[in-house]
Amino acid sequence: MNRSAYRVAKVGAEIAVPVAILVGWQLWTAHAHSTKFPRLSTILVTFRDMWLFSQFGTNVLPSLERIGMGFAIAVIAGVALGIPLGLSRLGRLWAMPHIEFWRAMPPPALLPISIILLHSIGNTQKVSFIAFFCLFPILLNTIDGVRGIDPTLIETARSYNVPRLERIRRLVLPAAAPQIAAGMRTSLSLAVIVMVLSEYFSSTSGVGYVLLISKNTFQLAPMWAAIVLIGVLGYLLNVLFLIAERRLLAWHRGWRAAAGV
Repeated sequence: MNRSAYRVAKVGAEIAVPVAILVGWQLWTAHAHSTKFPRLSTILVTFRDMWLFSQFGTNVLPSLERIGMGFAIAVIAGVALGIPLGLSRLGRLWAMPHIEFWRAMPPPALLPISIILLHSIGNTQKVSFIAFFCLFPILLNTIDGVRGIDPTLIETARSYNVPRLERIRRLVLPAAAPQIAAGMRTSLSLAVIVMVLSEYFSSTSGVGYVLLISKNTFQLAPMWAAIVLIGVLGYLLNVLFLIAERRLLAWHRGWRAAAGV
């Protein structure tokens, strides 16, 4: 099988499974007549009316803005903290117990304290909440990526009196970039989860808020439409990230292919 045929088969398999699930949903609900599980056609019509038109600006855009801002802050903080910790054994000995403690904390446990500390349920609280929990996959992957660099390379650069910032820019960051990207991808999916959680319990707008209102008022079609939207957002964000990753790390794939890895 040539490369183009393989790509077509891969895309076809990726599409076939969700399509089969949706067809099965429609066929089952058409005969079940369950109030808890509306027909797929009903959900899709509600999805179109709510998310593509009437509520896109008022609820979808705020959620996307919170995801984008929280994720960006997490990336900057994770890389900025992870590089020096990866290069410093003493820094890791001091920091890792604190990192592991907060990383193990479930998001619902910190949601009330985040509202109290930030004195609001506005964007600042939600963006900070998303950034905090998205930080850890990026931070830990950055630390591991930096630690995985051959010490000989760093020592060689130091022996040639290469400035510290130049070593980080030209050696450390490129070498750790694939693992940093893996952490970013994990954090991006986590950002969607934390966004829904923060909006569900402390918001007056957003997809999570609509999900809560739909559940409390027993509007099941809007509730399922919100669930579908959350899945679609997660999928599309992942696809966009993979496209950007392939472009930015094309050199890494070329190196692995040349090395036969």
